Parts: sequence; structure tokens; C-alpha cells
Amino acid sequence: MKKGKIVLVGTGFVGMSMAFSMLNRGGINELVLIDVDKDKAIGEEMDLAHGLPYAPQKMVIKAGDYNECKDAQIVVITAGAAQKPGQTRLELAEVNTKIMKSITTQIMESGFNGIIIVASNPVDLMTYVVAKVSGLPKNQIIGSGTVLDTARLRYMLADYFKISSKNIHAYIMGEHGDSSFVPWKHAYIGCKRVIDIMKDNNYQIDDLDKIHKGVVNAAYEIIEKKKATYYGIGMALNRIVRAVLDNENSILTVSTYLHDGIYGQDDIYIGVPAIINSKGVREILELELDEETSKKLADSCNIIRKMRNDSIDKIIDNS
Repeated sequence: MKKGKIVLVGTGFVGMSMAFSMLNRGGINELVLIDVDKDKAIGEEMDLAHGLPYAPQKMVIKAGDYNECKDAQIVVITAGAAQKPGQTRLELAEVNTKIMKSITTQIMESGFNGIIIVASNPVDLMTYVVAKVSGLPKNQIIGSGTVLDTARLRYMLADYFKISSKNIHAYIMGEHGDSSFVPWKHAYIGCKRVIDIMKDNNYQIDDLDKIHKGVVNAAYEIIEKKKATYYGIGMALNRIVRAVLDNENSILTVSTYLHDGIYGQDDIYIGVPAIINSKGVREILELELDEETSKKLADSCNIIRKMRNDSIDKIIDNS
């Protein structure tokens, strides 16, 4: 395994936003671009490589094929179909399940045994598909989960309280979608609970619901204005990659595997706080949830489980 070798599958807006942020930040030794459109991958290779003279460090950038996955430390999957007007979420999931199955099969045929990070939507479902098809240990499969949602939450809270986002410790949990939620009793500014700050300063507690709605609606608003979102998720993916590469043991709300009654769930991928290092998910942090937030997490899991039962498992099992 080559330390610092990343393979990116999918050179669309999301994948290339991640690649561009990696080029600017450094810390990557080699970046391989794979796309079904090989000319697109070559063009992106050329465009990125021309920025290397101004990058913080030397870095090998090249277009390649799935055999490049063999000695990679991390493979990031951003490929997949975008949701079309009138297309249901389940229909999109069915299309992308077939794509994920094909991509994962080719990755594993190379002999790959590193960490796979999934960003294709619906991300919790697609992470499950990749885990199931790959057969890799569950800790080695990570979905982008609610890492971007959490960043949006911290940005909005920082703006509301006029406090640096670096000092906001709050998390979005659940599905990367409309059923996500904030466990507010575990949200802190510095070492003081957000709820207590609201009470002590006579802020309207309903503002917290408005902030969460702002997070949920953010993607819809961006898509309405510019057709797609990609910079935020590109940065979020780079953040997960760095946590793995640098063996950080950082806490991120990735989509990870819940089993054996963790959060009352079993055999499902969903966004929860987890410790990420060079092995992938080192440990899940099981927060104490009250009855209301426990129900929200269960509802979120049930949405994913229903789509799985309706057709996703059949597509995976159909060889």
C-alpha cells in the first residue's frame, strides 16, 4: 500500500472540487482520476497538474484505471447519476446502486484493501451497497454522511452567535437528507451548552429549529440558484481523507455501520459521530439520546431500511 495515494472515482463537480482542495492544501502524494469518460479524466489531470508549480508540495496527478486501486491507501467514490426532475429518491437509488455495484466490483478485483470513502447519493444507502459488495471490514467503508450538514450547522450557529465556527461543537445526525436532526443537548459553544446560552441571553429557543431547517434546505436553495452543490462537499471529503491519512483520531459525523444495538439499531449505515483514523472508523461515539431524538434517529433509519427492502437488496444480490 502506498501511503498518501488516493484514487478518485468520478471526475464530476464534487470529485474535482475535492481534488482541487487537495491540490491547494497538500498532504497527498499521488492522486489518480478514474472516470467512465476517459477523456474527461485526462483533461482534469492536465488542468490540475498545470497548477502544481503553485501548489504547497510535489504531487503526482494522473488519469488511470481500476488497477491503480491495488496499492492505494484510500479510494473516494463520487461517481453516480444526478437526480432528474420528477425522479423519485428510490428511483435514483436504484440507478446508483447498479453503478456502485459495478465500481466496487472493479475496485476489489484490483486487490484493494484500503479505506473506501463514499459520497454518491443517497449516501447512506450507497455506503451500505459498497460495504456489501466489497466484503471489506465495515470499519474500512465510510460514507460522507452528515459531515457537510454538520459544517453547515456550525457555520450557521457561528453566524447567529457571532462566535468562531472553530469553537462550535454541534452535530447533525441521521440520514443525509430531510430526516436529519440535531441532538441539541450535546451542542456546545466552547464548553457551554447552546441551550443554556439561549436561555441565559433570552434568545428565542425556536431559532434553533430555524437554524436546523436552514441546514436541511441549504442544498435545495443552492441547487435552485446554481444547479448543483460541490465546493462544500469537496471540502468535507478532503477533511475525511486527511483524518485517515494523518491518523488523526478526529470525531466526524460519517455514515458508518451501526450493529449489535448501538443507538438501538442493527445492520445499517447512517450518520453518527465516530472517531476516524488510518484504520477508518476506530470507534462510534454513542451519545445519550432522549426519547424524541431516539425516535428521530429510528425514523431516519427506517427510511433507509424501507428503500433497501423495496429493491436495493435485490439489486445487490442479483448477479
